Amino acid sequence: MTRVRRAAAQESSYAPGPEHRPGIADRVRTVVRGFGQLFVTVGLVLLLFVVYELYVTDWLSGRQQHDLADHLRNEWTTSQDTVANPATAAPTEPEIGAGVAFLHIPRLGDDWDRAVVQGTGQDQLAQGPGHYEGTAMPGQPGNVGIAGHRVGRGSPFLDLDKMRPGDAVVVETADSWYVYRVLGNTATGDFADPSGIPGREIVTPDEVDVIAPTPDQPDAGVTGSYLTITTCHPKYSARQRMVVHARLEGGAISKATSPKGPDVLRGNGS
Repeated sequence: MTRVRRAAAQESSYAPGPEHRPGIADRVRTVVRGFGQLFVTVGLVLLLFVVYELYVTDWLSGRQQHDLADHLRNEWTTSQDTVANPATAAPTEPEIGAGVAFLHIPRLGDDWDRAVVQGTGQDQLAQGPGHYEGTAMPGQPGNVGIAGHRVGRGSPFLDLDKMRPGDAVVVETADSWYVYRVLGNTATGDFADPSGIPGREIVTPDEVDVIAPTPDQPDAGVTGSYLTITTCHPKYSARQRMVVHARLEGGAISKATSPKGPDVLRGNGS
């Protein structure tokens, strides 16, 4: 009997006590730890995504923009030898992906300029601002429609909200310069304009009348020469669109007489 009791005592000494058995608290800790690791992983993925969108895409787009600009300049140089009188040649809409013009906006920086590509698909906007198919060509009657990213992919229009009434938007083509002025009241800074076309407005993505031949007035037809820039709004969101409208000031400025462009590009005009 003594040996039996001793064996039972030894056996019981190896049995797990209540404190070693997994309980509710242990299960809760395991679940919490699992969620914590999941949240950390998700956070790292989101952080990497933000870095990619803000910095990597800017770098990649910068290279594509550089290549587009070089190609367009070289194309213009070559065409000067093949076109007898480029200043009077009728402008034609380029193929998708081809260079169209250079955009200069002094308000966004003394050296701010971007090559504009034909088309507004993701492949085109990754290279720089894109010219809406079917809208007017630079300097022509109608509305030159240009779209571009605000954040990421080069962020060409990151600071478009800094534009003010009367600001110049200069378009450079192979042989000419065109100066457009943002609509509105230059004295008060109000974007309301007597023409009924606001210098700046915020719209939803489906409001395509902003790039009509007469902006916001699709039934009016062609009533002048305008330029419209669209980009995402607010920053870091594609929920809405910021739209800036400008009107052509005067006519073409020939590169033959002004190779460096209008005075506004050299700080001699507003």
